[in-house]
Amino acid sequence: MVLIYFIAYVDRVNVAFAKLQFIEDLSFGEFTYGFGAGVFYLGYALFEMPSNLYLDKHGAKITLSRIMILWGAISASTAFMQTPTHYYILRFLLGVAEAGAFPGIILYLSYWFPAERRGRITSLFAMGAPVSGIFGSLISGWLLTLDGLHGLRGWQILLIYEGIPAILIGIFVFFYIDNRPEDAKWLTAKEKKCVADTVAASEKKPEKGKGHVLQALLDPRIYVLGVSYLAVLAGCQAVALWIPTILKGIGTDASLFGVLTAIPFVMAVVAMNVWGWHSDKKMERRWHFAAVMWAAGISLAVLSYFADSVTVTILLLCIATGGIWASVTVFWTIPPTYLSSSSKAGGIGFVSSCGAAGGFLSPIIVGWSNNLAGSFYGGLAAIGILLVISGVIVLVAVPAAALRTSQSA
Repeated sequence: MVLIYFIAYVDRVNVAFAKLQFIEDLSFGEFTYGFGAGVFYLGYALFEMPSNLYLDKHGAKITLSRIMILWGAISASTAFMQTPTHYYILRFLLGVAEAGAFPGIILYLSYWFPAERRGRITSLFAMGAPVSGIFGSLISGWLLTLDGLHGLRGWQILLIYEGIPAILIGIFVFFYIDNRPEDAKWLTAKEKKCVADTVAASEKKPEKGKGHVLQALLDPRIYVLGVSYLAVLAGCQAVALWIPTILKGIGTDASLFGVLTAIPFVMAVVAMNVWGWHSDKKMERRWHFAAVMWAAGISLAVLSYFADSVTVTILLLCIATGGIWASVTVFWTIPPTYLSSSSKAGGIGFVSSCGAAGGFLSPIIVGWSNNLAGSFYGGLAAIGILLVISGVIVLVAVPAAALRTSQSA
């Protein structure tokens, strides 16, 4: 699951590196780049809930393999775009193809692990994204230097070579992933029962008379979580898609882009694991979520004041990236444990779809800020404020007692 998310995130944000070349080759503006980057999440949002319901009914094996093979092919095809329209269509289709990957895996992990372990398990899984920021940045930076290979530009080489692994792993998943613990040949009958009983003990029981989707949609706290996750994903997109541009703007040598871009993601890996472990240890979610959201939001908001210092900029990006990804770890312990087993698939898909709206809006806000004021720092500050507000929303609107009740069920 970590490897799947690693590859997914590489293919999702490698456009940030490709953009350093294609924006001039294809005469794209910053808004065109930002809008296309965000359109990914429009397709993603529309198909997340259906994909999650399909996974719950038909299994992770066929769902995840289909997702990976399609997104690998579409990501590689982006290398041959020539117009903004091509760019928008391919990014939208990439979102459609990848829809359901993240919420699907969150749902899948809930089949295997009880509530008291999900902070650590979610941090290990979600770690695939910042790890992709570390190694993906180094690989993407290197692939850009292969300009002229096969008669292609560096950004084309990058997109093609980074799309192929998704197809290969998709084939592997189809043959080797078990849908549920009861299907695992590597578990004994006693071990299967142990896993099933432990997970069942931490599940909220189904409510009679309500279907999967209806039960989730009738719960007002799902909408609170959706708004909060919108901010989380807006922040994730802000750092993932604009770090190379920020570093270029402060005069960083192009040869150092890969290395310097990797540093904030190293911080994210550390923060996710430490914060996920600490949240599990205390069995507390709300304050753990709010604290890192506030730290990340403030860091993004003050970036412009230190634009002349590479050291302080990197430090602030480390705090922002670490805080945002630590918030992901804590956030996704809440919906699987709060929702009943019957509404979990639809509820997780809905919340993740709301987050996709943040992924759609984030690059548009930053790109629009750049066109309007000649600087993307205003857009980053706006997203920083959104992160702070999100932390407040969870503290105010999600009662601690409700989480304690669901987690001890």
